[in-house]
Amino acid sequence: MQLSRVLEQQIAVFGETGSGKTVLLSSFYGATQEPRYLQRNFFHVIADDIGQGARLHRNYLGMRDSARMPTATKFAATSYSFCVKLRDGSAATDASYRPFDALRLIWHDYPGEWFDQDVSGPEEAQRRIDTFRSLLGADVALLLVDGQRLLDHAGEEERYLKSLLVNMRNGLLSLKDDLLAGGKPLVEFPRIWMMALSKADLLPHLDVFKFRDLLIDKACDEIDELRKVLVGLVEAGDALSMGEDFVLLSSAKFEAGKIKLTERVGLELILPLAAVLPFERHVRWTQAWQIPGKVAENLLNGAGALAAALIGHRSSRLPGPLGSLVNLFGPDVVNDAFTLAGDKLRKMNSEAVAKKEHLSATLTGFRMDLDNGEEKQILLRSRR
Repeated sequence: MQLSRVLEQQIAVFGETGSGKTVLLSSFYGATQEPRYLQRNFFHVIADDIGQGARLHRNYLGMRDSARMPTATKFAATSYSFCVKLRDGSAATDASYRPFDALRLIWHDYPGEWFDQDVSGPEEAQRRIDTFRSLLGADVALLLVDGQRLLDHAGEEERYLKSLLVNMRNGLLSLKDDLLAGGKPLVEFPRIWMMALSKADLLPHLDVFKFRDLLIDKACDEIDELRKVLVGLVEAGDALSMGEDFVLLSSAKFEAGKIKLTERVGLELILPLAAVLPFERHVRWTQAWQIPGKVAENLLNGAGALAAALIGHRSSRLPGPLGSLVNLFGPDVVNDAFTLAGDKLRKMNSEAVAKKEHLSATLTGFRMDLDNGEEKQILLRSRR
């Protein structure tokens, strides 16, 4: 089905071979197909590619029912597209006036081998460049720190962490000349780089603060060098965060002969991180600094529509694609949504649920999920 009024959000996931990217994605998608998930939320998550969705669901069922791990992928640069479509039953007024009908999440999976191994030749080198270009539209990038590798290097974690970060830095440097046409910095680029602990179930003593402290203690200089490389790729380098946001992720609890997919950590934050974290951060940056026009326009693309949906702002629904609607919502609407927090946020969410305004209920729920993640100490957001 073709949806003409969709707000697209993208997320890029980086991690070395074996860091758990395939398991993470399969666990994320499979859980959204469970009856209890559908009952608890006001939306469905639908894979745009039916074959991709079936394979991810099969991976999930294999883990849930047979403790069977998904087959590892190598040198497979794949993007997955999911439509977050509102459930039937929205109030008529919600359907008539909401600024968009659905969210689309595009998940870019970047092969870990391209950061820790040499490419096999010119064809693969070009494929690596093309793959990276395809994810430049992402707002959020997750850099996975493998919990198993940390466990294997207990007491000398810096050996693993420095290797991970140096490989990432060198990989980006090797792409720089091909990415920057004429040496001009990029306007469109992932601006929020989160450090994500994958397989967090293996390190139950680590909350997000201890994870942050471990990284800073063991690899502060390498994080800073990676940040400098990222800043060197983009226009308006102040509008970029690296090593300032942290999250714990666990696809399941793994035991001998059993995989408990109900005991997950952080995966419920994936949609909120992709959908509303960039809105919060980009508005803050544009308010704090004099950001060049093209960069500011790119950062705030879709912000008006998202803000209006968050606070249930009413506007006459006009024909045409989403892009023609964005400019209908002015800075007051954006600021009202940006400052929404605490009791006011919870009240607005409760009212949206009661009125069956499913879009506002979903997005305010996403913001509450981020707050809850911080309260549970599995998420730490930059305040810059």
